[in-house]
Amino acid sequence: RMLTRTPTVVAQVFLLLSIVLIIAIAVIQINQQQILSPGLKYGIVLDAGSSRTTVYIYEWPAEKENDTGVVSQTFKCNVKGPGISSYESNPGALAKPFDDCLNKVKERIPVHLHKNTSVYLGATAGMRLLRLQNETAANEVLASIQNYFRAQPFEFRGAQIITGPEEGVYGWITANYLMGNFLERNLWRTWVHPYRKDTMGALDLGGASTQISFIPEDSQENFNSTLQVKLYGYNYNVYTHSFQCYGRDEAEKRLLALLLQKSNTSSNVDNPCYPQNYNTALAMKYFSGRLCTQSLRPANYYPDQLVNFHGTGDPGLCQEMVSLLFNFTACRDREDCPFNGIHQPKVKGNFVAFSGFYYTINALNLSGHFSLADFNSSMWFFCSQSWAQLQFMLPEFEEIYARSYCFSANFIYYLLLRGYNFDAETWPQIHFQKEVGNSSIAWSLGYMLSLTNMIPAEGKLIRLPLKPSLFAGLLIFFTAMSLLCLLFLVYLCVVSRNRKNISHVEHVFIPE
Repeated sequence: RMLTRTPTVVAQVFLLLSIVLIIAIAVIQINQQQILSPGLKYGIVLDAGSSRTTVYIYEWPAEKENDTGVVSQTFKCNVKGPGISSYESNPGALAKPFDDCLNKVKERIPVHLHKNTSVYLGATAGMRLLRLQNETAANEVLASIQNYFRAQPFEFRGAQIITGPEEGVYGWITANYLMGNFLERNLWRTWVHPYRKDTMGALDLGGASTQISFIPEDSQENFNSTLQVKLYGYNYNVYTHSFQCYGRDEAEKRLLALLLQKSNTSSNVDNPCYPQNYNTALAMKYFSGRLCTQSLRPANYYPDQLVNFHGTGDPGLCQEMVSLLFNFTACRDREDCPFNGIHQPKVKGNFVAFSGFYYTINALNLSGHFSLADFNSSMWFFCSQSWAQLQFMLPEFEEIYARSYCFSANFIYYLLLRGYNFDAETWPQIHFQKEVGNSSIAWSLGYMLSLTNMIPAEGKLIRLPLKPSLFAGLLIFFTAMSLLCLLFLVYLCVVSRNRKNISHVEHVFIPE
């Protein structure tokens, strides 16, 4: 009996050990596998705005999440000089200023990846206006850019003028992407789609146009202005509208042309939005030479004639003049049509306001989100300052911007309240922000994200702790061992039962 028990215990121990080892090997192999990324991919986007061009480098892992890359901004560079639309009369001179930024870009991206790195140039409202005014000049500017980039080591994917709605939607994508509304990391550090997370609206103020984009309460309505966006396997119906000539710079030029029109003299004009005691002489072509101010052009228009503008720093009168830049009567008091005859659903949820919105709010010494009353008092205080006082108030002092912040603040007031129908209650839902982390809130990242849908992903490379052959060998060995132990135990069980039966029979037949 003792002899039978010893092999049984040994077989049971071996069986148990084999099962434990099979489980342990499998767990180690699954949990300890290292996913080796096939590396990083890079993309370069040039945001060719009306006042300047900004170069961004974006990078993302070569494997993708539901067809869209997980993209981050790693470098930003402002090209010296004005926007590309300013080179209409001399397109050849436009390439040289790009060199400085492009040389820095070449240093940032590994040399062996240069030829596989795509470059995209998107031009916005400045070029949209130039194309309307002079299509030949616009084409020459784009051709000059094409020639410049064909000589670069990167894969140039073309220079294009993007539409207003595209600019709006790309800005909306950027804002929501950076806020983590499309993707977030879960406890296991993998990317997941956030559960029931609302998206944010986006407000963008450029030099020549402004955009509003958000998901309305009823996205089936106003189909004309709704664009469908697919990101990370989900569809979004985004309402978006772009107002041409309502960018900060073009709007201010319209104000200057309006002030000249209402003035008794064509050489000296009071500007209630310029700070007290500020004087500047501007050529007529500066504010009346473009498409946006064509209707306000004086009958006796001499492009090079100088007009002296004298700042009076009058907040009340400034506000009155700025309101004239909006056509609030085109809609005949229809609630869903705030200005210029454009249909807009009711604003809903949180909004992020970036670009020109952020810089103006920053100049008023405000940040993030705040009440409408705070904004009004800051604006009134700022607009009452003299030119000398302003130089001590602003964190960065540049004449061309400093003189215009009072106008910008009043313009933002009318655009958001009367234009987009925000009110004292919904105003604090607007967050004025420049960037999230190290990434700028601008349409260029959304553009890149949409374009990465077209960039093929590379598969992951998985490094396992055990080589597949060794893993399979160990698994086979311990599985065979388990089976042998099991068979041996069954055999012992059968032998033991047979012995019991024999001894029982012998016991029955013993004579008394």
